[in-house]
Amino acid sequence: MKFLSVYKTVERNAPPTQEEMDKMGKLIEEGMKAGWLLAVEGCMPSATGARVRKSKGKTTVTDGPFVETKELIGGLAILQANSKEHAIELTKYFLSHAEDGECELRQLHEASCAEQNALNQAVAKA
Repeated sequence: MKFLSVYKTVERNAPPTQEEMDKMGKLIEEGMKAGWLLAVEGCMPSATGARVRKSKGKTTVTDGPFVETKELIGGLAILQANSKEHAIELTKYFLSHAEDGECELRQLHEASCAEQNALNQAVAKA
């Protein structure tokens, strides 16, 4: 089973320290070698981003920074786990290495090859 773990934390306007980078780098290397960590990415400050919203047929774009938000997405990971409980344990392990924050954990739908091909064809036609 694959799970998406979205890490939310208070935004910092400074890059991670070398110590923080080294600590996370070791965790990432460990997870990749063990096979439970499939992908990981950190987010740049919200000032470099935008929110795109569709409501009642109208699309709006709001440029960052998002100062009104208490917690923002700080990064994400794709986890390989045997169960939801296993994914929770892996996420707790990640949080033991991270700054204060929370992770939203969601199981990913894993499409069959036929479903993926149909989706790719639909996107190509759009």
